[in-house]
Amino acid sequence: MTKLRARLLGVLVLLSGSLATAGAQSAAAEDVPGSLWFDEPAAATLTVDHGRFTDGLDREVVLRGYNVSGETKLEEHGGLPFASVADARKSATALRALGGGNTVRLLLSWAHAEPVRGQVDTAYLAAVTDQMRAFLDAGIRVFPDFHQDLYSRHLFDADSWYSGDGAPEWAVDAGDYPDESCGICLFWGQNITQNQAVRQATYDFWHNANGVQDAFLSTAQSTMEYVRRHLTAAEFAGVVGFDPFNEPYAGTYDSGQTSRAWERDVLWPFYERFRARMDAAGWQAKPAFVEPNLFWNANLDFQRQEGGLLDAGRLGPRYALNTHFYDQKAISGVFMWGKARDGQYAADLGAVRDRASAAGTTALVSEFGHPLAGSVADKAPTVLKAMYQALDSRRAGSTWWSDPASSGPVLSGTQWQWDLYNGRHHELMNGNPGKVLTAGDAWNDEDLSAVALDDAGRAVLRQDARLLDRVYPSATAGMAAAFTYEDRSRDGSATLTWNPVPSTLPKVSELVGPGQYGLLVWRSDGTGAPTELHLPASFTASGTTVVSDLGATTAPPAYTRTTPVAAAPEPGGTGARRLLLTAAGPGAVHYALVTNGATAPSADLLAAARAELASWAAQRFN
Repeated sequence: MTKLRARLLGVLVLLSGSLATAGAQSAAAEDVPGSLWFDEPAAATLTVDHGRFTDGLDREVVLRGYNVSGETKLEEHGGLPFASVADARKSATALRALGGGNTVRLLLSWAHAEPVRGQVDTAYLAAVTDQMRAFLDAGIRVFPDFHQDLYSRHLFDADSWYSGDGAPEWAVDAGDYPDESCGICLFWGQNITQNQAVRQATYDFWHNANGVQDAFLSTAQSTMEYVRRHLTAAEFAGVVGFDPFNEPYAGTYDSGQTSRAWERDVLWPFYERFRARMDAAGWQAKPAFVEPNLFWNANLDFQRQEGGLLDAGRLGPRYALNTHFYDQKAISGVFMWGKARDGQYAADLGAVRDRASAAGTTALVSEFGHPLAGSVADKAPTVLKAMYQALDSRRAGSTWWSDPASSGPVLSGTQWQWDLYNGRHHELMNGNPGKVLTAGDAWNDEDLSAVALDDAGRAVLRQDARLLDRVYPSATAGMAAAFTYEDRSRDGSATLTWNPVPSTLPKVSELVGPGQYGLLVWRSDGTGAPTELHLPASFTASGTTVVSDLGATTAPPAYTRTTPVAAAPEPGGTGARRLLLTAAGPGAVHYALVTNGATAPSADLLAAARAELASWAAQRFN
C-alpha cells in the first residue's frame, strides 16, 4: 500500500511541476543510515483517506497549531497576518518551539485580495505567499482561510461600537443596506442575528446578489493559482487544503427554510463551486475544509441548530469536516459558574467525531479558545485544558485508563489565536482616528492570543507552556487506537491533574511521579516509516523516559532506521524535538508511554513499568 501510494504521489509531484530528481533524491536518502528520509514532500503531503488525515507515507496525521492571525482582520498592516516576513519568521519559530504547533490556519482578506472589482491585487498575494513560506520553511503545514466576521468592516460606521472584516467595499456598495445597528448587544457576535445590515449583506452573498459570490470565487481561484505557481513543489506539498468560508450563517432564512435545508440548498452548492475552483487552480489533491452552519455545534441550547452538512452525503477524500468550538456558557459569565472540569467537552467534541465518521471523512476543529482578559478570564486555564483533553480523547481522565479503546480518533485543531502584536496594536477602528485600538487583539474587545512580544521584542507565551506545548501523535504508522496526555498545567497555583495513573499500575505511577506523561496505543500497518510524537520543550533530551513494547529507555538516542525508540529534531530547524517509534510487522498493537517525571530511573523500574503496561494493553486491546 505504501509503495503504491508513493508511486501515485510521484506522478502528482511531476504533474505539478516538481523537479524530476525528487524521486532519486528520496531514494538516495533512504539508503543513507540514520538519514531522516521521511522529511520529504511525501511526508508533508496530506490527503483524506478512510476517514483520517494521511500523509504520503500512509501515516495517520494529527494537525495541531494556531490561527495566524487576527491581525488579518485589521487595517494597520493592510490585511496581512504580519507587518513583515521577518515577523512571520519570528512567529513561526516561536509557534513551533514555544507553542508546539505543526500547522497554522493562515487568514486571508478578500477585501485586500480584490480591492477593485475584477482586479486581483498581486502585490497583496505576493506578500501573503512570502509570509506563508515563513511557516512552510519552519516545517509547519498551512491551510489558508478567506476570513470574514460580520461580512465586512465597510458595513460599519466610523463611530460604531463594533467592526467586521471580509468583503471589500465595492461588494457592500453593490447592495442597498440599512444603517447598521445591533441594538442592545453585549457581545460582538450578536450582530450576526440582530444587525439588519449584516443579515441582509450576508443573505445577498449566499444568493449571489449582484454577482458578489461569483466575484469571490474568481478571486479565490486566482489566489490559489498564484500560491501554487509561486511556491516550489516541496513548499506547496505543505499547503494541506483550503478553508472556503469562515463561520457560515444564512443571515436570513427564506420563508419556511430551516438550518438543515439552508445547508443543503445554499451552503453545500457553494462548497461544490469552491471545490471546482480548487480543482481548476491545481489543488485537486488537497481537501476543502468545509464548515457547517456556525451554530451547529453551539453549546447553548437556544443557539444550537440542526446541521452538520447532514444531507451532503459521504464527503469522502475531497472534503474534511471543519468546525469551531467555543464554550459560550463560560464566555457569557452567566450560564456557567465556576471552572471547567475533567471531561467537560467530551460530548461536544465526541459529536464532531461522530458526524465526521458518518460523513465518511475526518474532522478538524479550526477554532477554539477562551478570552484571556475580562470578567471570565479566570476560567481560561480550565476551559482550555478541557478543550485539549477532548481533542485528545473522547474519554474523561477519570475513565480513560479503564476504557481506552473507546478513546476515539485524536482530533486535529488550531487554537484561536497566535498574534505577535497582542497589546501593541495601532488600529483605527473603522478608519476613525479618534478610536485608536492598542489593547488585546484590537478587534471588538477580543483578547485571545496565546503569544505576545515582550519589551525586548521576543515572543513570549501568555498562557501556561504546559498547556500549549503538548505531546501529541503527529504521525502514526498505522492507526491510533487510544491517546491521552496529562499536561499538569496550572490554574493559578493549583496543578490540574485530571488523569492520574491508577493505583493498579503502581510502577507506572512511580515512574511518572508528578511529571507530565502521554500514552499512545496504535495498530501498526507494517510501513517502514516511524510513528512520531511531538516532544514539548519540558521533555529535555536527558529527562525524557519512554516505556514501550518496542523498548524502554531514558534519553532516547538519535534516530536511525534500526533504532525502534529514538529522538530527532522537528523539521524546520526551530529547536523543537520529536519522538520516533519504529515497529516492524503489520497488524500488531503497540503502546508507548513518554514522561518527564523520573530522574534516572533504574532498569528494574523501567522493566516493571513495561510489564504493567504490557498486561494493561493486552487486557484492553485484545
